[in-house]
Amino acid sequence: MTTIKRFAIVLLLYLFVSTLPALAIDKVEIDEERNDLIGYMLYKQLPSIHFSDKEVNDSLARAAFDLYLQQLDYQKRFLLQEDVERLRQYTLKIDDNLKGGSTVLPEVGARILSQRIAQVEEIVAEIIAGDFDTGKEEYYETDPEKLDYVGSLEELRQRWRKILKVQVISRYLDLLEEQKNTEEKKADKDLWLEAEEKVISRNSDFFTRLKQETLQDHFDRFYNAVTRAFDPHTNYMPPAKKEDFDIHMRGSLEGIGALLREEGGYIKVVRIIPGSASAKEGRLGAEDIILAVAEKDTDPVEVTDMRLREAVRLIRGPKGTEVQLTVKKPDGTTLVIPITRDMVQIEETFVKSSILHAEDGTEYGYIMVPSFYRDFETTRNGGIARNSTDDTRKAVLDLKKKGVEGVILDLRDNGGGSLVDAVDITGLFLKSGPVVQVKNSFGTRKVLNDEDEEFVYNGPLVVLVNLFSASASEILAAALQDYGRAVIIGGKHTHGKGTVQTIIDMNDNIPLLNLQRYDDLGALKVTIQKFYRINGGSTQYRGVEPDIVLPSLYDHLKTGEQYLDYSLPWDKVSPVPYFSYGISDSDVEILRSQSAKRLEHEEGLQIIAEEALKSKERIEKTRISLKLADMKKERNASNEARDKVGAHYRKYQEEQIDNFDTPEESQGPMDDKQKWLEELREDPYINESIRTLEDILEKDLA
Repeated sequence: MTTIKRFAIVLLLYLFVSTLPALAIDKVEIDEERNDLIGYMLYKQLPSIHFSDKEVNDSLARAAFDLYLQQLDYQKRFLLQEDVERLRQYTLKIDDNLKGGSTVLPEVGARILSQRIAQVEEIVAEIIAGDFDTGKEEYYETDPEKLDYVGSLEELRQRWRKILKVQVISRYLDLLEEQKNTEEKKADKDLWLEAEEKVISRNSDFFTRLKQETLQDHFDRFYNAVTRAFDPHTNYMPPAKKEDFDIHMRGSLEGIGALLREEGGYIKVVRIIPGSASAKEGRLGAEDIILAVAEKDTDPVEVTDMRLREAVRLIRGPKGTEVQLTVKKPDGTTLVIPITRDMVQIEETFVKSSILHAEDGTEYGYIMVPSFYRDFETTRNGGIARNSTDDTRKAVLDLKKKGVEGVILDLRDNGGGSLVDAVDITGLFLKSGPVVQVKNSFGTRKVLNDEDEEFVYNGPLVVLVNLFSASASEILAAALQDYGRAVIIGGKHTHGKGTVQTIIDMNDNIPLLNLQRYDDLGALKVTIQKFYRINGGSTQYRGVEPDIVLPSLYDHLKTGEQYLDYSLPWDKVSPVPYFSYGISDSDVEILRSQSAKRLEHEEGLQIIAEEALKSKERIEKTRISLKLADMKKERNASNEARDKVGAHYRKYQEEQIDNFDTPEESQGPMDDKQKWLEELREDPYINESIRTLEDILEKDLA
């Protein structure tokens, strides 16, 4: 190591260690009686209001401990095996402690973790001051589920040595790529020095955030582990985090327009808000993991193991400013995405429609429903509010006037929304009848019907779904599938969220008047109902299985309700009487067979299938080489794969451009309408939907 490099590293390490704050848990007192009351209320209230028959017993205590341990150190970067065994001794005491109003585990866990964080902080400072042998043949396992907790501090040191080596090499490769687009070329040794400096800075921020955790934070997360043992959508929300629950960075927040969640120590994208800054930039997507956040021209801040509210504060910012997200894509590739913050364009969140042309000139209608929106508050206050049912009805009627021969209803990435709109929009394509069954925790069933006997549209219909179509989207798709009213096209299954939650203010349910002296206790989001199809099967867990399954870049992802810990199982109830329309099971088999034949020659979908398989192989290859040459080779392969898909779609767009409506010529930059139409042109799923509509017409199945 050169003298200059050693001086720079030592100076950074001095600043790194000297500026770290004392442990927050040693400085902030908690109200023990308040916490004991919260625990007791969870014990008493959850079994009585939750949909399931679960009780707070030893079985639930084991589940709660597993979830608690995951949130404490999911990456297995701090705790030793002896720590885990010490904590595990409290497992079967969890239910008894809650019942007795005495919560012990979170304080013990907080003290142990804080001790290990302090030790790891010193280990990291020592490791980063040395050199990394980038030619040495060694490997690192990136999947925490395949790792064991280490048995000693020396093993922990070796784990962190590999973590830091990955960080430094990755940052070095980033700098190499960045300087390709600059005239100034830095010497290789300077790039390595800069990479190490940035890793030191990033870890300094990382440890600072960890040390800011309070003891109350640990208690709050423990309570959330208890609630999530009932099901993934039942949560405890402490007062300061009510607004952080399922953070929607919408226009009023001047953010990027993404719905985020915490999962296993990561900040993961749930979905992109249509019309938002993220949607316009185009590269951030559902299931992406945000690794780091940076303002323009500043060093990135690592957000792994960061609380959601802290990550959101970094991502949000004034309209017009740029935030740079370091993102790990579902296929394992990593890239930096610059997004200019903006107000969400509300118009873009509404239903949109267009005319599509087949090769023979036949016109088909396309309707995108991004969510089942309805402004209940404005309606309650006597105002006239826009809703998804009215907008979809208008789109359908407009397309009918234009004489379309069939309609594609696009519910991809639609995470749900208003139940009343799911029922009413389904009714636009039915004469009348039941749409969905709802059962509560007492076993009482209610059937929600389409009461309007008007058949707004009764022609050929295709419904597009994907892994991120959930809740209300699944109700609509399932009903139209059961009636034989539409052909459902998409990936292997939809998300599978067939449950209903309600928010309960804990301050309204304090058991004794003399206990009402405590500050805000927070709230509970609790699962209270479950959806069932009209054929009796639940949409929960399994989701909706499309009639025609097309390859997807997300085929390899283990995403959806069936992959969430302690999700409620699939079951069924008695079907309700309903009649079938034109498309029978045998008709679906014919349509599926014809689609499969086309798939053999459809270049776009073939490339998607090929890349999905390669993505699966990359994701399953969690043990990575730490040799510089190997990491560079793997990165180049990932970039080439991404470029291959992108190049094909540009080619696809040029070939198919005459098959779609085109807007009037614009003298300026592409406007939003043009951009949206361009996206339709390059979408092979829409192309296959058109061909399926042609098959339906040819066989007169509508």
